[in-house]
Amino acid sequence: MALILGFDTSAAHCAAAVVKDGQVLAQAVEPMEKGQAERLMGFMAELLTQAGAGWGDLTGIGVGIGPGNFTGIRLSVAAARGLALARGIPAIGVSGFEALWAGGGDAALASIDARRGKIYLASPGSACVNAPQLYDLAALPEDLAGCGLAVLGHGAADIARHTGGAVLAPAFPCAEAIARVAAARCHLPAPRPAPLYLRSPDAAPPSDPPPVILA
Repeated sequence: MALILGFDTSAAHCAAAVVKDGQVLAQAVEPMEKGQAERLMGFMAELLTQAGAGWGDLTGIGVGIGPGNFTGIRLSVAAARGLALARGIPAIGVSGFEALWAGGGDAALASIDARRGKIYLASPGSACVNAPQLYDLAALPEDLAGCGLAVLGHGAADIARHTGGAVLAPAFPCAEAIARVAAARCHLPAPRPAPLYLRSPDAAPPSDPPPVILA
C-alpha cells in the first residue's frame, strides 16, 4: 500500500495532493504570490486530515523541484527533505516538465512560464530540444518551426502554431502529477530532491562596496 503526498510551491501557489494506490484522496491549490513558507505545513496537514490520514501514514513524498520561483522551490525541497528524514521515507524530486508529461504526454514539448514573456521548454528524445532551455515566447527558435511536435503547458497554443503540432492538456493537476510520478519511483534508488534552476535569480547582491568600519 502506497500513500504519497505530492506538493509544489514553484509557482504562485501552494498545491498538494494525497494519492493512495493510484486513487486521489484529497487535493487542493491555494493561489498566493507570497506567504508559502508560513502556509505550507499547515496546508498539507489539513489535506492529510481531509484524506483521513496523518504524517505517520505516508510511505513517500513527491516534491516539485522547478523550474520556477527560487524561494518557493527552496522551500518545498527543504520541507520534503526534512519530512523524509523525520519519517524515514523516500522523497522524490519531480520537475515541472515531468509533471506535465505524466499520464502519457512524454512525446510533447513541455512549456513552463518563466515570466516576462519567456518560457522554459523541453522535450525528451526530441531533435528539436535536447534539454530544457529558456526561450522568448514571441521569438521561438527556427529549428522548432514545423517540427510537428505537440505542446503541453504555458503558451501551448502559440507554440503549437510555430511547431505545427497539436495542443495537449496535462493529464493531471500539478500536485497530483507529482504524487503519481513519485509513487512510480519510490521503490527505486534516487538522490535527495534538489532544486532545478535554469537561470540566475532576478535579485542580485548590491554592487556598492561595503561600508568601512572604523575602529
